[in-house]
Amino acid sequence: MDPSAALLAAQERFTTRNPRSKEQHLAATKSLPGGNTRTLLHTSPFPLTIASGDGAHLTDLDNHTYLDLTGELSAGLYGHNHPLIRQTLLSTFDNVGLTLGGNTIQEAKYASLLCERFKLDRVRMTNSGTEANLHALAGARRFTGKKFVVVFEGGYHGAVLSFPTQRPKQPNTVDKEDFVVFNNYNNAKEAKRQILQLKGQIAAVLVEAMQGAGGCIPATREFLHAVQEAAREAGALFILDEVMTSRLAPHGLGHEMGLKPDMLTMGKYLGGGLAFGAFGGREDVMAVYDPRVEGSLAHSGTFNNNSLVMHLGYAALKDIFTPKVSVEFNARADLWRERLQHVAKGTRLTFTGRGSLMGLHFTEDGINAADVLSVTDLQGRQRADLRDLFWFEMLEEGYWITRRGFVALILQTTDEELEGFVDAVKRFLDRHEGIMKM
Repeated sequence: MDPSAALLAAQERFTTRNPRSKEQHLAATKSLPGGNTRTLLHTSPFPLTIASGDGAHLTDLDNHTYLDLTGELSAGLYGHNHPLIRQTLLSTFDNVGLTLGGNTIQEAKYASLLCERFKLDRVRMTNSGTEANLHALAGARRFTGKKFVVVFEGGYHGAVLSFPTQRPKQPNTVDKEDFVVFNNYNNAKEAKRQILQLKGQIAAVLVEAMQGAGGCIPATREFLHAVQEAAREAGALFILDEVMTSRLAPHGLGHEMGLKPDMLTMGKYLGGGLAFGAFGGREDVMAVYDPRVEGSLAHSGTFNNNSLVMHLGYAALKDIFTPKVSVEFNARADLWRERLQHVAKGTRLTFTGRGSLMGLHFTEDGINAADVLSVTDLQGRQRADLRDLFWFEMLEEGYWITRRGFVALILQTTDEELEGFVDAVKRFLDRHEGIMKM
């Protein structure tokens, strides 16, 4: 069967299998633009509606159950109803209350834990990773007196800070003209040269330790150290975006790679399943937000220190995702990705990533993972039709992943379940050998 016929057949089966999701989508369009309030979750011909979650599993409106390999885009590390998180949530509700409208002991406790865990002098909380990056950039601009920021093609730093291609920038990017987009992610020599050309003109260099939305492309140690060094030589702050990658090592991926960023941004899983973000770093840099200092920047947010997040985030990081668990979990995930790479060898399917975060790519020439160093290595080679076919058929097999091919593991996922996905991938490749084999 040719790819277009296989894809059409899979889409028809999807429509037949999910009548209630289709009905719910049409109903949602009457009050939401496109029936959606989160663009990433929209898929054609219509998105599935999820009814419930249990541990590492999801059930949709048509009563199909899936192993959740999306992991809420890395925020769902703890699964859908972890007993300690439930206990903490109820205890906080019963004994503390919700938004108290004042400073609390718990926000200081969580801040102290974040500083200790991720090697920060000071930290401030926000409601999302997007907010964390926005406030970090505002702080960098105040500290340096400059406004331009270097970012990298393929970078994603939040809902209004997306740089998938150098030209044009995403239409909803804030302050579009203030960003300089380099297309040399993982090219240490060229990145350093270009940053130094902007000496005295830039406030910050903002970079991910692994590009998440860009396809789970890990940065090399050489590249990140070159960027850090060049930023400082250029008089700019080095800001490391670890909104996703802080879960990949006990103290964050940057610390694992020997980096000492001036500022660090975080979020996702650190809310224990609720909305959360944070930015922190050097004491002198973070002092631009100290309200005791005349002329400091304002940083407000009704829910920055809301009781539920302060208690849930603290309990989850302290008692569930300990440094030891982080090491063991990500090592197990690395072995799983190696199994998938072995199964896919010689096909148009490639797996990239690090630890418990992974991207899968379908390319015309079956590029090797080791050769994917930036999004430019994938441009003009990707097969969206094969990626879509895989997504539809993995749903039939009982696996929930993002359509673009992003995977984030949940702690409760068992080795047997992970091996089941490896078998499902093998069946897919065997079933479509004529399409997939190189």
